[in-house]
Order: sequence, then structure tokens, then C-alpha cells
Amino acid sequence: TDAYAGAARLGRALARAGFTVATGGGPGAMEAANLGAYAAAFDEAMLDESLELLAKAPSFTPSITDWARAAFAVRERWPAGGSSVGIPTWFYGHEPPNAFASHLGKYFANATREDGLLARSNAGVVFLPGAAGTVQEVFDNATPNYYGSRGEPTPMVLVDRAHWTEHLPVWPLLQSLAKDRPMASRIALVDRVEDAPEALRELSGSDPAS
Repeated sequence: TDAYAGAARLGRALARAGFTVATGGGPGAMEAANLGAYAAAFDEAMLDESLELLAKAPSFTPSITDWARAAFAVRERWPAGGSSVGIPTWFYGHEPPNAFASHLGKYFANATREDGLLARSNAGVVFLPGAAGTVQEVFDNATPNYYGSRGEPTPMVLVDRAHWTEHLPVWPLLQSLAKDRPMASRIALVDRVEDAPEALRELSGSDPAS
């Protein structure tokens, strides 16, 4: 899908900008971002060709085997790609880990996994359009930023204005929480996934750390 391709381009752009890409390690946008980081070491055509190969088995349903084989076919054709991190839950019941993260760390408890991943994303978090799980993660990240419990607030970039202001109006609430607090200067809403890397750099005000 266009959304998957956009997440892959985002992962590639972040990796090339010096960020370490870290995701929840699963399928969908998570796989795409890890794929993008993997593709950062190659020319532009590699990612487009990879997307064509992966489109042969675009989902892990009905066959996880076919889905995984498509990913490993990409890795076999372009070995030694760029590095990234995937942090899946040990057993989530319905989501397999993707094949593009070079470093994996699994948690048994999903809530602990999400909190650990967000706590270590000290260069910021990009939130792509999502549903209940992504909304939960937005506010899991916003809460320590609001209270300052982990020190300086970390950047938060939400992608897709219509999604976060109309479909799921998270952005107005996030703005209200941030008002008159240090986190107000660390949140941003952008229209396109291509705008996210620059937004992260502007919010951090420094070179990428992780």
C-alpha cells in the first residue's frame, strides 16, 4: 500500500539522517520502517524493487510462511543491509516479528515492551496513522513528557493531519495537555511522512542520538 511504502521511505530517511530506527518489530508499518532502515545502505531502486517482491505476500495472513519467505527473498537478493531495532512481544497471539530488524529484543509483557521501547526513543517518536494501539502509545509517550518524569520531554511527531484531527482527534488533546508546559515545544503534526525527519530534527534541536 501507499502507507506501507511511505513508512519504508521514512525508515530509510531516518537511518540516512543518522537516527537508529526502532519499532515494535511486527508486521505492517513496523516491518516497513525496519525495511527502510535495511534499505538505507543501497541505491534508491532497491527499495522500489523490494516493495514489488513483498507485494507477492503482503500480509502474514493467510500464510505466515509465504509472508516470511518474501521478506527473506529480499534479504537474500540484497544481503548486509542497514541495521535497526525491533522490540516485539514474545507471544502476542496474532503478530509475528518481521525479518528486517537486525537486532531483536523480546518482552513477555506487551505493556512492559511498549514502555521500554518508548523510554529509549530519546531522539523522538514518529506516530503514523493507526487505531487503538497507536492512540495508547501516543499517550504512553505523552505522560512522562507531561510530568517530566524522564527529564526533558522527547519529540513527538504525528503524521497525517486529517487522521489525527478528524478521524481520531488525538492532536487537539495532545495540544491541550502540552499547553504552557515544556512539552509544548516538542510536539508536531505534519501532513506527509516525508516531513517527519525534518520535524524530528527541528524538535530535538540537536544531532540525532538514537
